[in-house]
Amino acid sequence: GIGTVPVGRVETGVLKPGMVVTFAPAALTTEVKSVEMHHEALTEAVPGDNVGFNVKNISVKELRRGYVAGDSKNQPPRGAQDFTAQVIVLNHPGQISNGYTPVLDCHTAHIACKFAEIKEKCDRRTGKTTEENPKSVKSGDAAIVTLQPTKPMCVESFQEFPP
Repeated sequence: GIGTVPVGRVETGVLKPGMVVTFAPAALTTEVKSVEMHHEALTEAVPGDNVGFNVKNISVKELRRGYVAGDSKNQPPRGAQDFTAQVIVLNHPGQISNGYTPVLDCHTAHIACKFAEIKEKCDRRTGKTTEENPKSVKSGDAAIVTLQPTKPMCVESFQEFPP
């Protein structure tokens, strides 16, 4: 074999051989030796490309599904202790209040995240706040919520990293 070959999709920016990347949330840093797509070597992978890339000095055991690789020298990715999300409750029996801990899917990460604080209810169409610090939300409601991952997780804002 040629060592460890993580696979994934380039979401933003580029990935090229020689780059130094950091994997979040584990904070592992390594050099990209090569990048390939459909068994062909690439000089550069761009957003939308599903690629495999060979890395130095990192074992398969150190990496997990859902990790994010990014340029170590330019806004490297990192784990989040908590994050603010806009949530729409589609179909849920009863009320959801602070402390509720559903499993969240963020790209390929699959991690339980606690509703630490329901900050506000908002109108689904306009985004306007309809209630501050509601006790709970139910099916059909949209809300701004502070979520706390139960395991380290990398999430990034669309403002900072537009698709």
